[in-house]
Amino acid sequence: MRTYLISYDLAKPNRNQHVLAQLIMCLGDKWARPLVNTWYVMSEREEVELEAELRELLTEEDGLLIQATKRDAVLTNTSLRWFRQRRPGLDLAPDGNIIAFPSPPAPVSEPLEPELPFARAG
Repeated sequence: MRTYLISYDLAKPNRNQHVLAQLIMCLGDKWARPLVNTWYVMSEREEVELEAELRELLTEEDGLLIQATKRDAVLTNTSLRWFRQRRPGLDLAPDGNIIAFPSPPAPVSEPLEPELPFARAG
């Protein structure tokens, strides 16, 4: 499996941006979006296959970059969290577009002050 950097520049950003984002999320097993028009996608497919699928949504005035990456990358002022591709069975509500990912366990922390016992009425 390879990790690809996919970046695009749309001449008319409102034209296909949402549809393009949906298609990019379905190109591989995992995806991340560290910047607005920049994606990382983990896929078994080749660059030319990815480009052929995305080309259908682009015009001659739009730009597209697809490049296989090394594992190490420098990300400044951004975080990279991997998400799974939208597939049935991932807590996807029928007729919905929200996927519930398991939340990380809450950190166990000691209270700042010891808890005082309750006073008894008497």
